[in-house]
Amino acid sequence: MFERIDYIVKDLAGDYAYLEQIGHEQEELKCVARALLPPETNVGSHLAYEMMEYTVIG
Repeated sequence: MFERIDYIVKDLAGDYAYLEQIGHEQEELKCVARALLPPETNVGSHLAYEMMEYTVIG
């Protein structure tokens, strides 16, 4: 029902982060409010999105 989706943070711009889904060719990055991400999130961080929550995994 709520499958885990892995992302890599490609850019941080002000209050927003731009994420690329790992393992999928996509042209557009996902824009997410930084308030929804863990405070230790940086460019290059690997995130897991599961059960409506982001977690840093690397």
